[in-house]
Amino acid sequence: MRRAGFDEAVVAPHLAFLDDLRARGQLAMTGGFSDRSGGAYVLENIADLAQAQAIVAADPLATTGSSDITVREWITR
Repeated sequence: MRRAGFDEAVVAPHLAFLDDLRARGQLAMTGGFSDRSGGAYVLENIADLAQAQAIVAADPLATTGSSDITVREWITR
């Protein structure tokens, strides 16, 4: 979720980060929320929750403090 004072300049590095994840086969899907409050992405081919957390911690949205990022394990069927 975007924090107050969100800087749009972080969007391009964030998208490049997502493109890299996709190229490595670790990104299943991504998209922004229609109200522009933030977005979500689904990781795949990840060993465990700890690895997912480490990946997300490297996202420019996280490293710049632009957004609050929550990692959740999603069990599908």
